[in-house]
Amino acid sequence: MDLEPNDLLLFARIVEAGSFSRAAQRLDLPKSTVSRRISVLEGSLGERLLQRTTRRLMLTEFGTSLLEHARKLADEVDAAGALAQHRQAAPSGKLRISVPHDFANIGMTELITRFTERYPAVSLEMDLSPRRVDLVAEGFDIAIRMGELPEDSTLAARRVAIERLGLYAAPSYIAQRGLPEHPDDLLQHDLLCILSRSGGPAPWTLQRGKVTWQRELRARLTANSPELLARIACGGAGIALSSDLFAASYLEKGQLVRVLPEWDMPEATGWAVFPGRKLMPAKTRVFLDMMEEMFCKNQGRKD
Repeated sequence: MDLEPNDLLLFARIVEAGSFSRAAQRLDLPKSTVSRRISVLEGSLGERLLQRTTRRLMLTEFGTSLLEHARKLADEVDAAGALAQHRQAAPSGKLRISVPHDFANIGMTELITRFTERYPAVSLEMDLSPRRVDLVAEGFDIAIRMGELPEDSTLAARRVAIERLGLYAAPSYIAQRGLPEHPDDLLQHDLLCILSRSGGPAPWTLQRGKVTWQRELRARLTANSPELLARIACGGAGIALSSDLFAASYLEKGQLVRVLPEWDMPEATGWAVFPGRKLMPAKTRVFLDMMEEMFCKNQGRKD
């Protein structure tokens, strides 16, 4: 026998309301629809559940027996609704995040500290591996990704950060090899480059006013860690492409200097990627909101 659970739930709601009319009003359904669905349910069961009179609604013997099961179903639905409402008001549960190691260690320390203080009922699980996780298949709530995103209809994304890139070298390297005055001079230097997703060094693009310079370079070293490149540059190994975020502390200590500061490099956008669900869990929503708020504030953005 193939029963429609929604019709059993409707049966419980009618008994609870005391009449078809009141049940239809509470459920925002036409009375004719309510009556028809109960008739379909009775037809499926092969017995009447309700005796209808002009004055009152009475349960049949079979209806009384079935009501216990219908009420259990209604109670479960109400409990699920209450749970969802509570979770929206008070975020809880495990939040699984995939984030690049560099970004987590330097860019997210304050965020994680504040989040755990504000939402004690949410536990965090962070995967810092460099691989691109499959959010849906592996059960991740959020992944932080830099740069352009491939199209994926199962995912949604929110911009949460802007990374400003630059070229950096140690004073000891500059003293030995000289300071480049034009991007063409970079071809004579040891270069520490970001590893592209397809392998090999990612091309460098520099711009000054309307002039754009772009080259595919021979790298002395490639790595998928801007923070590591900045640290290696501190040792005098060459000129590194890195983020201002990772180079800032070394600049303050005099361990790095900016190379070709009058030339700008394209900014890298940081995205929070998450499953494209219409009903986003509260734990995911509040983390995204806090992340966007903190990074916008720190970067002086108004949008």
